[in-house]
Amino acid sequence: MPRPPLPPFDEASATTKVRLAEDAWNSRQPERVSLAYTPDSQWRNRAEIFEGRARIVEFLTRKWAREQDYRLIKELWAFRGNRIAVRFAYEYHDESGAWFRAYGNENWEFDDEGLMRRRIASINDLPIPAADRLFHWDLGPRPKTHPGLSDLGL
Repeated sequence: MPRPPLPPFDEASATTKVRLAEDAWNSRQPERVSLAYTPDSQWRNRAEIFEGRARIVEFLTRKWAREQDYRLIKELWAFRGNRIAVRFAYEYHDESGAWFRAYGNENWEFDDEGLMRRRIASINDLPIPAADRLFHWDLGPRPKTHPGLSDLGL
């Protein structure tokens, strides 16, 4: 089933695709998120390399159990044809209550139906004091009025 916007991307459609991905990830619903990927989607996330929607659901379930109160902001970096590059940051705390801000880049490749067939992510975690958190909204999608990464100086 097509998942618009479809490639080839222009700036508006690439920006929309990025925001749709951000909103889905902020739902923290692994099954919902997995539907944006091809059934045989290839992932590299940090040191993990895997393939397929079932593995995506497994990965995200583990991730959001470990990364509590997760809030993510993505920003378009570049696009061409069926590929999009994104930079992102997210904040979370672990089971001990320690807060982190993760910074990273993703390279995405889409099929003709707008499903992501490849996701390559590089991510670094930075411990932060709770007072330094910048992502303040109720859990779920980032409100349209909340600043993005560039606005926050990230």
